[in-house]
Amino acid sequence: MERIDFEKMDGLVPGIVQDARTGEVLMLGFLNAASYARTLESGFVTFWSRTRQKLWMKGETSGNRLRVVSAATDCDHDTLLFRVEVQGDGLVCHEGTVSCFTRPLALSAQGEAHNV
Repeated sequence: MERIDFEKMDGLVPGIVQDARTGEVLMLGFLNAASYARTLESGFVTFWSRTRQKLWMKGETSGNRLRVVSAATDCDHDTLLFRVEVQGDGLVCHEGTVSCFTRPLALSAQGEAHNV
């Protein structure tokens, strides 16, 4: 079992959520040790809400739960990748879209990002 380094970011690690079927990146949230343990126990991605200061299972109210198909950590053990099967209507983002990553940024010739 890989050890996750929760110490680098004050007890949190980013958790990237990817659709296991399509490969699309759906969202990013943060996990602490308790939410990581809950994810492993339940089989559904559970985050730590930084604004509400509590655990929240994605989809517990909307029905769009994220069932973990596989999980991995990066080489530094400080970021998680969850490949998931989305349950419900598939609209993972709270704005009613499949993915939270729907706002393109224009890149200049120098590679700098600008809001579009």
